[in-house]
Amino acid sequence: MAALQNPLKNWRVNREEIQYLGHDLQRPECILTEPNGTVWTADARGGVVKLGPPAPDGGVFTSQQFIGLKIETAPIGGWGAVYIQAVGSLPNGICFDTNGDFIIANWGTNHIEKMTRDGKLTTVLTEIDGKPLGKTNFPLRDSKGRIWFTVTTQTEPWSDQINTRATDGYIALMDEKGVRMVADGFCGTNEIRFDDNEEWLYVVESTAWKISRMRVKPNGDLYGREVYGPSKLGGFPDGFAFDAFGNLWVTLIFTDELIAITPEGEVITLLDDSDPETKKRLFDAYENRCVTPEILAATQGKVCPWMASLSFGGADLKTVYLGSLRGAKIPYFQSPVAGQKMIHWR
Repeated sequence: MAALQNPLKNWRVNREEIQYLGHDLQRPECILTEPNGTVWTADARGGVVKLGPPAPDGGVFTSQQFIGLKIETAPIGGWGAVYIQAVGSLPNGICFDTNGDFIIANWGTNHIEKMTRDGKLTTVLTEIDGKPLGKTNFPLRDSKGRIWFTVTTQTEPWSDQINTRATDGYIALMDEKGVRMVADGFCGTNEIRFDDNEEWLYVVESTAWKISRMRVKPNGDLYGREVYGPSKLGGFPDGFAFDAFGNLWVTLIFTDELIAITPEGEVITLLDDSDPETKKRLFDAYENRCVTPEILAATQGKVCPWMASLSFGGADLKTVYLGSLRGAKIPYFQSPVAGQKMIHWR
């Protein structure tokens, strides 16, 4: 029997077919979708934005609602304060808990928080082993209801870690026994994802330009760490998601490229919105460990500036939504293959 052809093999994102969702969003870094068509995004005003659900005929989204404590409060201090010093409340990664409320990794407060769908916010965690958490990045719920989360770095400001390559990032687990660190020594820990059977946990190491993975024991212990795909990707990976074929879609932040790692380890470029000049300047500075906020600020694309994440949604899970740090709306387009069902879809 002939092997199935990878649906991404000869496919690329058609820029002319990219549409946009939402308006006046602030730092829509992480996106969640629901089976009824509702789209949620983290927002730098200290909460989330609910988009939809779409009209019954499948047409235009009819509503946009900010949910949180600071609806009238925009981030204070300008670009440097928000993106480098990370001043204020900056919800970054978000996931649903078993009740459908939000678990938030807050990049600004360095806390793990919980927020109900009507905006009631509580702080869940501020430290681990008696020490401040560090730059909390992304939470993920598994089929047992446990919450896993990543800390990118304990370096302040976080941007210094791009040059030092300090391996001070880690993964922690919250369960009925409390919270504990289950793996450390990562270089810029970012998003994490499971395979369908939760046998492997995949982790982005942004400033090492690679994806790693570890086997998962039933009690949550991790072992057998290895690199997944190329030992060095062509840029800074940030967010990722599996599709139903087994391709791992990955966003490359700053240069704003979307790639996929096939099950065989081949890299396919699906969308390249980089600027050759600013990309070269950033990569030269990265190699020489002299990246500055100014170099970062000058490096971005037009479609999804500082492309940070992707999420599959729509009734057939073939709509791809792109999250960003510097965008004010959410680009989306149709994929030739459905995405992996997140735990809240099952």
